[in-house]
Amino acid sequence: MKTPLSTLALIALSGAALAETTVQSCNREVTFDAPPKAAISNDVNLTEMMLALGLADRMVGYTGISGWKTLDAEMREGVAQLPELSAKYPSKEVLVGADADFFFAGWNYGMKVGGEVTPETLDPFGIKVYELTESCIHIGEKPKVSIDDMYNDLLNLGRIFDVENKAEALVDSYKADLAGLVAGSDSAAEPLRVFVYDSGEDSPFTAGRYAMPTALIEAAGGRNIMDDFEKSWAKVTWEEVVERNPEMVVIVNYGDVTAEQKREFMMSNPAFAGMDAVKNNRFVTLEYVEATPGPRNIQAIKTLASAFQEK
Repeated sequence: MKTPLSTLALIALSGAALAETTVQSCNREVTFDAPPKAAISNDVNLTEMMLALGLADRMVGYTGISGWKTLDAEMREGVAQLPELSAKYPSKEVLVGADADFFFAGWNYGMKVGGEVTPETLDPFGIKVYELTESCIHIGEKPKVSIDDMYNDLLNLGRIFDVENKAEALVDSYKADLAGLVAGSDSAAEPLRVFVYDSGEDSPFTAGRYAMPTALIEAAGGRNIMDDFEKSWAKVTWEEVVERNPEMVVIVNYGDVTAEQKREFMMSNPAFAGMDAVKNNRFVTLEYVEATPGPRNIQAIKTLASAFQEK
């Protein structure tokens, strides 16, 4: 006996429904009928998340790295088979021209509010966008930054690309690694006052309440002196920094001005001479890829914890 056509259609629809995956991306839900096959990631940290999940073979390229940053040996090897499609933020034409079906980016990580590349402008071309969790503060409210933001991105990428078990195992390994660090820390000690120096001499660009370094510093046993600054990455005044008197400065290393040049600027400026971090020459450097959400956040926390414990 033949199966009625209507029954076959229902079976097909049922199978299609089962293949769908829906994830939360900032203030949107994004549904995937099947895992992407032609993905593009923007920035070094987002690209490294893709590589950590073994997704290089699902990618057609990456964007937004060489215009500001360099790739270390580990990253160069990971993306050796992939072209950099744009040195800085990609245009819509670049993404469409690559026949992409997926763009992993964030607000101020490849997309700008009101810009030409957004989830809405890419949708007509069949390019679905997943937004970096840390960056969601630029388009709405979100809780204070947490290392869970990075875990959330890895787990969502796992669901999107159907490598959920790998993503869960990776996140579990990170949590176990950090649990050992927390177990060995002195929870009774007063958190070290820490300032994040990204860039800028006239006005420092720093990490506020919603930027990943705040979470890294807290996990390492410190406190970002700007953790009440209701921003992600933004400028403050040097007067605010001096007034809050950090005991340690975390320098983010990237771009044309080296970490050593940033340290020397602070050490040689008379306006900072009374700052505890300057008086005691207490600086620690994180690479950009460590200070922004991604797999190297775990090593960044260890680096900070070790520096905080030094007298």
